[in-house]
Amino acid sequence: MDEETFNISTRKFLKMVGVSSQREIEHAVAKAIADGTIKGNEKLNATMRLEIGELKLDVKFDGDIALQ
Repeated sequence: MDEETFNISTRKFLKMVGVSSQREIEHAVAKAIADGTIKGNEKLNATMRLEIGELKLDVKFDGDIALQ
């Protein structure tokens, strides 16, 4: 295994996940506020799952996203 290649590849994957996830959350929040599903002052419970089948890795991360 090449440590540098692994490190760069992992960082690229995590950056893509972070940027894409933030965009999806922002769009979903804007839509939910627009259609009245939420008011915009909530704290939202969020779960992120990381799965890598070849490694039998399945990890769940829980947290909150505060809107105000």
